[in-house]
Amino acid sequence: MFAPTVFASANLMGMNTNPVSISDFAGDDLVDRITAPVHLAEEIGVDYLLVAQRWWGNSEEIEGSTYDCLAATAFFAAQTKRMRLLTAIHPGFYQPAAIAKWGATIDRLTGGRWGPNITTGWNEEEFHQYGVDWLDHDQRYARSREFIDVLRGAWQNDDFSYDGEYYQADHLRLEPRPVQDRIQIWQGGQSETARDMAASHSDWMFLNGGPPEKIGPIIRDVRARAAKTGRTVRFGLFGIPICRETDAEAEAVIQSMVDATDQEAVAKRRLRVDGAEGMWERSDDPLTTLDTNEGFASRLIGSPETIIERILEFHRLGVDCLHTVLIDDKFNREVLPRLLDLPHDH
Repeated sequence: MFAPTVFASANLMGMNTNPVSISDFAGDDLVDRITAPVHLAEEIGVDYLLVAQRWWGNSEEIEGSTYDCLAATAFFAAQTKRMRLLTAIHPGFYQPAAIAKWGATIDRLTGGRWGPNITTGWNEEEFHQYGVDWLDHDQRYARSREFIDVLRGAWQNDDFSYDGEYYQADHLRLEPRPVQDRIQIWQGGQSETARDMAASHSDWMFLNGGPPEKIGPIIRDVRARAAKTGRTVRFGLFGIPICRETDAEAEAVIQSMVDATDQEAVAKRRLRVDGAEGMWERSDDPLTTLDTNEGFASRLIGSPETIIERILEFHRLGVDCLHTVLIDDKFNREVLPRLLDLPHDH
């Protein structure tokens, strides 16, 4: 699940689902608000906590800004005992050797529960605001590949040197050493270049939401690319549940959301995300416009039985991690426990 660090969600339905922003709180009030859902997730049995990073967002056609991902990860490391922590890391905003040291420290403090989600980035405005080079799409992915090279090299070698176009290291001797023998690399993106990077560099690939007929071909394509070099890649899928007693009740809820969609905000969003090739593609499915990462388009919508069968269908396609949010109490009570009882690994 996403860590609760986003100030406010995107406002694509003419209403803001988070009328009170966590940016308005500080001290104990803030701590209480962001720890309660994380403690619930750990109690339920959620395996991963993803700490996102939005350097700047307007809470209109895109989500709002977030608290800093490094500070938040360290905070949640102290608040959790079992969940693995994934930190969204934007190459360009950080040096990989410094992140290798920071990550190794978190890894030791948590007993081996940390991993990076390498986020190449698409929000051009935040790059300019923070003085980070806005490279073209494929160059950004080339920078991300080098970032992973240095991060992995620093973790797996006692003495590591690297001479790339974007990053260098000269006999880097990383201390402290991480607990994990091998770092697990996560990434997002769905463009051709993103798929190539997943096949050559990453262990996990996060996918935006969508139906099986969209998700299945992406998984088969990335697996085929990875197989050429003897690698394997696993997949996580974003899905937002609407769980009701009957399918009809759940469908009525999602239809009311579709009816409330602000088409002007949707049009502004399409312009804003133009730099994200392969993500948020135009679709006839109105559910793709309801949230930031197309979670409703996975259609985890219906009775508990319907949703469980839908998730199992994705699993048969190769989805090993369901990336979701704990906003639906019936889903939390009647679906998640049954899913966690199924055979799975971490």
